[in-house]
Amino acid sequence: MIKNATIILDDGSQFIGQSFGYDKNVTGEIVFNTAMVGYNESLTDPSYSGQMLVLTHPLVGNYGVPSRAIRKDKISFSFESEKIHPLAIIVNSYSNKYSHWNADMSLSDWLIEENIVGIYGIDTRAIAKIIREKGTMKAKIIFDNSDDIDFIEYGSTNQVDIVSCKNVITYNEGTDKKRVVLVDCGAKHSIIRNLIANDLCVIRVPWDYDFTALDFDGLIISNGPGNPNLCDKTVLNISKVLNTNKPICGICIGNQLLAKAGGAKIYKLKHGHRSDNQPVRMVGTNNCYITSQNHGYAIDDATLGNDWETLFVNMTDGTNEGIRHKSKPFFGVQFYSERSNGVSDTEFLFDNFIKTIGK
Repeated sequence: MIKNATIILDDGSQFIGQSFGYDKNVTGEIVFNTAMVGYNESLTDPSYSGQMLVLTHPLVGNYGVPSRAIRKDKISFSFESEKIHPLAIIVNSYSNKYSHWNADMSLSDWLIEENIVGIYGIDTRAIAKIIREKGTMKAKIIFDNSDDIDFIEYGSTNQVDIVSCKNVITYNEGTDKKRVVLVDCGAKHSIIRNLIANDLCVIRVPWDYDFTALDFDGLIISNGPGNPNLCDKTVLNISKVLNTNKPICGICIGNQLLAKAGGAKIYKLKHGHRSDNQPVRMVGTNNCYITSQNHGYAIDDATLGNDWETLFVNMTDGTNEGIRHKSKPFFGVQFYSERSNGVSDTEFLFDNFIKTIGK
């Protein structure tokens, strides 16, 4: 039976819709994504942990959900992690019928199986306008005939600690392979798949693990959710590597943590960047790239140290989209340079990092 539910925003706005997922009351931070496709990848992106995801594209679910099969190394073939991370997905129109050559089940069945809330019949673009004008805010979903729940403060919870792996995991071992440490702040499987495809040994470590005593040729600090200012342990370990010449690549929150290790400050964006069509320009050139993004914080350019410089700038709001060291092989970007999900304009950056470590 379809149940009604009310989305209540922190500013008092309310939207009534119907359930197509699991029925439970939830509370967290509400954000919007303007991508036209890619809901399977977005739902399994750990960077959405603790958030309610509003999709502005009006029709969702029409191509179903592919097989959730995993490889022998326990990395997903198609998804970005082992499970769904947003607390809820909010859409305008849900397609009960799906059609795609690799579809294995419906989006509704997947949400119910993983106990994730799904609400349709919502004016999602109205919610997006509110967030765009007033900023990202707290929200909750309350089902009819159920008890109310309190709002929670998203930024005070260390979401990285929730989604990071708990033990060191090594992929593609071999004595003749270059070794890359991947600091898992909520790492997408596409990063690991890309590194393995380039015949690298990947050592995936928890966000707070002191990896500096390990034998490795390069360091990647992954994407991830939440407030980077709660990850001081990661910053401390990155700082130790800055005294070497080992190549470093930071992605999304990894870019912010690299900047913090270099002495810069981080601030929260009004409503963040979550889409597959964010234009960024490489500083010092007229080269503009279309990028896939999912982040709510940014680097304060004015606080970058003398050894660092801005690498990319967002063409819509002028915010920092990447940094690099002036003399050492360290750089970071705020977007998904490994091309999943979304466009592949900036995959060359990931390739450059791999070449830098000698592959």
